[in-house]
Amino acid sequence: MVQRRDERLESGNGGRPVAFITGASSGFGLLIALELARKGYRVIAAMRDISNSGLLTQRAREGGLEGLIECLTLDVTDRQAIQDAADYVIDTYERVDVLVNNAGMAIGGCIEEIPMDDWEKQMEVNFFGVVAMTRAFLPLMREQRHGKIIMISSISGRMGFPGYGPYAASKFAVEGFSESLRLEMLPFGVHVVLVEPGAYRTDIWSKGFRHMDSRQSERSPYSRFLAAVLRYSRHTAQNADDPQDVARAVGRIVLSRYPRLRYPLGKGAALTILGMTMLPWKWFERILLRELEKEAGRTEP
Repeated sequence: MVQRRDERLESGNGGRPVAFITGASSGFGLLIALELARKGYRVIAAMRDISNSGLLTQRAREGGLEGLIECLTLDVTDRQAIQDAADYVIDTYERVDVLVNNAGMAIGGCIEEIPMDDWEKQMEVNFFGVVAMTRAFLPLMREQRHGKIIMISSISGRMGFPGYGPYAASKFAVEGFSESLRLEMLPFGVHVVLVEPGAYRTDIWSKGFRHMDSRQSERSPYSRFLAAVLRYSRHTAQNADDPQDVARAVGRIVLSRYPRLRYPLGKGAALTILGMTMLPWKWFERILLRELEKEAGRTEP
């Protein structure tokens, strides 16, 4: 069952384009919702817990955008809820111009020590949720012969970093899925786009760090290595880019007539891709492992 925070804002849509965004209560999703509303879109902002919509509605009110954003409760692991949400949007607005698959989570730890239940949870949210959301809106986009499906992927979808195996696996899956889907949908005028942020200041990393903290044990053969990964990640997060840049990029993509497949964003993404392109893999991995060795040799402040 889809639960709306408010009753239907108005009948019809006045010809406005419609954008559906998952994971819109915080981080990239919240900022993208505001950015697309500023560009004149009717935004359906979906989130797992609608009680977390306060910041979005406050920011919308402050920006004079409240009438353009509608919040829905939606758990992307709930197949029936996804279909109910799609049916509601199609019945209400009769169009979907943009789908932003943003909902996600990051499970950290060393691969040997991560339980299979956590692997399944990671893939269920970050990959199968994306597939289910996309399939729910594909028939309408195909019939209307236009639309953009924007996947908020990650630089971790291009390279698997140590300590983030489940997250990288889920994002690699999203990348392959999106490549295939783009080729299938281009003949129908639907563009599939991968947005690949590097390190940005969002909640997903603080949650991931807490998860990695819970993995640490002095008895683990990976304790020293995992501690180094965690310190390196925290240092990177402290110097991360402004997430508003990602929202602005999505705003430009939705207005582009012929968007390209991939948009790597941020200094970290650019440097990683350049390194992977220019350096032999052995050199690249040596550089990364050397940095982790430096972190392992440091003491906590």
